[in-house]
Amino acid sequence: MADIRIKVAKDKAKLIKDLKVDEETTGAFQSYVDVLVFAAALGAKHGKREPIQEYSKEIDPIRQDIFSNKGYDQVINLLAITAKNDPKVLASNESAEEERIKIFEEYANAGLEILTQVFRGSADYFEQIRLFINKQKISSSNSEGEFDLSDLL
Repeated sequence: MADIRIKVAKDKAKLIKDLKVDEETTGAFQSYVDVLVFAAALGAKHGKREPIQEYSKEIDPIRQDIFSNKGYDQVINLLAITAKNDPKVLASNESAEEERIKIFEEYANAGLEILTQVFRGSADYFEQIRLFINKQKISSSNSEGEFDLSDLL
């Protein structure tokens, strides 16, 4: 297999950096991978995909094995099969792999756009994420079988 890496949109790089915990931010996630998986799940939950116009040079493309080591390769596969409704997207060839990654990147980009709106005017991203998830949880408590985004925190 080719070494296809997951990339992020240039206009979302600062948000991704801010969402990752470090000594300067109140982020909610331990890694960029965790941020992207959460954002992709959020994009999928809202049924939104957003193509990336320009890739970031600030955040290096992330190797797929990092996602696999955390068990997130299954999330990528599930998003792809859901988006395409065609099992051929799970084929073990470079074309299918590129398509799965593109779908994941688009869901993540859309999820990050949703989070941009959620965080507008906020300085404490961790608290905003917590409030956002609680609100989502309450609003979907009547919907059985829906994916719980809080599982990713």
